[in-house]
Amino acid sequence: MMKKAENIIVGISIGDLNGIGSEVILKTFEDSRMLELCTPVIFANVKLMSFIKKSIQSVAALHGIDKLDQIISGKINVLNLWKEAVDVKLGESDPKAGEYAIKSFVEATNALKEGIIDVLVTAPINKYNIQSEEFKFPGHTDYLNQELEGNALMLMVQDNLRVGLLTDHIPVSQVASQLTEDLIIRKIETIRQSLVQDFSINKPKIAVLGLNPHCGDGGVIGSEDDLLIKPTLKKIFEKGTLVFGPFAADGFFGSNQYEKYDAVIATYHDQGLIPFKTLSFGNGVNYTAGLDKIRTSPDHGTAYDIAGKGVADFNSFKEAVYLAIDIYQSRNQYAVISEKPLKTKEK
Repeated sequence: MMKKAENIIVGISIGDLNGIGSEVILKTFEDSRMLELCTPVIFANVKLMSFIKKSIQSVAALHGIDKLDQIISGKINVLNLWKEAVDVKLGESDPKAGEYAIKSFVEATNALKEGIIDVLVTAPINKYNIQSEEFKFPGHTDYLNQELEGNALMLMVQDNLRVGLLTDHIPVSQVASQLTEDLIIRKIETIRQSLVQDFSINKPKIAVLGLNPHCGDGGVIGSEDDLLIKPTLKKIFEKGTLVFGPFAADGFFGSNQYEKYDAVIATYHDQGLIPFKTLSFGNGVNYTAGLDKIRTSPDHGTAYDIAGKGVADFNSFKEAVYLAIDIYQSRNQYAVISEKPLKTKEK
């Protein structure tokens, strides 16, 4: 049985306490129509959220709960994950803020694994101040890849523009050594499957960007495109996946070639993220494809420089909520069509 929209439970991790996470969350759910689309659960503390609410003069009505079995539809539920007062220093990087950000994220992930929440939307964290003996991950994606089933892949989404990565948070100097035939095959299959089940695209077309300038110019400025990427794509194409490339990255987006494809795969982080954010900043969503559970986040960071000023743009966070709901529904429809129903818990 499919859930009604308002019964889709969206878990939200609070992100860096000193950033704009709390603000964009509150602004998103000030619109009561959002509560007709889902039931939000913020993993934080109602006193903290009330403090942020007052500082930005938000009109969002908060409903504090102490246990997840107290969630009420039509309310902005705030799980009191901790009782103690927290010293919020808006606009500052503070290890204590990072500690609470990870506490929120880990508990929300546990609820996602247990099926208590249906999807997870994560507010921005500071990758530096979250590091500790208990949490040694570059960010959300790496932790989720460990805790959930599947192979995580960062997929940036804004309407029909979808940009994935062969490698993500690694130094540029290590990119070429990380690229292997197995990695390329696995990442392309992850995106293909996501496009089918998460975006309802039956026969997706995927473009892959080359590693070197001009795809190496026949080996003059690098051999990886000719010796590795091109033959691997040929092998994948011959097995039925509509994958094309490698394409020279410098003119691919400027010439609007990306519009011909359902997804574009970049070889490294900035090659994909710079054009994506140039085209969609403020409305893009970071989706962790390839896992058995759904997680999205906005396409921006903590924005310390404007934290607490009430001027943060919440559109990207709102789009992250929308996308998480859309993918949840698409997956359920795909499961029905495939006659392999997902296990869903009615609320």
